[in-house]
Amino acid sequence: MAPFQKQHCIVTLLVAGALLLAIIAAGCTGGGAPQTTPQTVVTTGAPAPATTVPATIPPVQPTGTMTPSPTVSPAPSGTYVVQQIAGKLSVTGSTTLFPIAQAAADAYMEKNPRADILVSGGGSGVGVQAIGAGTTDIGMSSRDITGAEMAKYPSLVPTDVATDAVVLIVNPSNPVTALTLDQVRGIYNGTFQGWNSVGGTLTYPVVIGRDSASGTRVYFSDFVMKGEKYRSDMREMNSNGAVAQTVAQTPAAIGYVGLGFVDPSVKALKLYSNGQAITPTVTTVLAHQYPISRPLYMITRGQPTGLAKDYIDFILSPDGQKIVQDQGFVPLQS
Repeated sequence: MAPFQKQHCIVTLLVAGALLLAIIAAGCTGGGAPQTTPQTVVTTGAPAPATTVPATIPPVQPTGTMTPSPTVSPAPSGTYVVQQIAGKLSVTGSTTLFPIAQAAADAYMEKNPRADILVSGGGSGVGVQAIGAGTTDIGMSSRDITGAEMAKYPSLVPTDVATDAVVLIVNPSNPVTALTLDQVRGIYNGTFQGWNSVGGTLTYPVVIGRDSASGTRVYFSDFVMKGEKYRSDMREMNSNGAVAQTVAQTPAAIGYVGLGFVDPSVKALKLYSNGQAITPTVTTVLAHQYPISRPLYMITRGQPTGLAKDYIDFILSPDGQKIVQDQGFVPLQS
């Protein structure tokens, strides 16, 4: 064979071999499936730039940014923030006002553990005398301070903290449901000698009243009795609770208590006013429909200051007035 033909055969064999190797390689790597994406052929001597996928980097806070402090929620609307005043406080007097004063003291001391408030009863007269003589920090009264008391203790300052209705109560077995103020006066002064005179049975009434230290008695004497004397057999009790308990245990009894002392063991009588029988409730007192109601006072020597002022301010706040209503009395505002 000529040298040219020999060289041509060698080239042909080399090309055929290269093609065979390419086919075999394609079968091993591509699974025999033809490539559909055109290949980019780099014709320059420089290598093709690699395609890079950027890693996910957490955002970096700008320099100088501070982590915000936790938001402090403001106190709910109407919530009274008590002053953290340390000390003892004595509150003495009206048994009508006692439940309000005690419940308010408990709530106040929860908010101010540094305060120690002691509440005691005894009656409005005791409260006025104690604050006048300086033996208590706050006197409680369910009646106005008299002219003689003001003359004796000219520095007394009363603060109206609540309103109370004076409620006539009878035993639940009593068929009477409503009375006029004239009928109430007639029962208490002895004009009516039997329940049959006011719509009940022939039973002789057992009349229950309060002792002479009671502010409720003073108000009842002025507004209902109009200065007339009580019947001689009236039983005197030293607290609203004692009146209610006696009436609950005595079928023929009648008594009077503050609105907050009415419970299912007794029956509250309606009172006629402008021709209508009015049930004693917070609503009817606020609407000035129920005929016998009066303010309740906390009394200080001079304007209240320090712990006494903060305690009274708490009672006057929406929190304190809710306590007034929760105790069955009438808040200063609806």
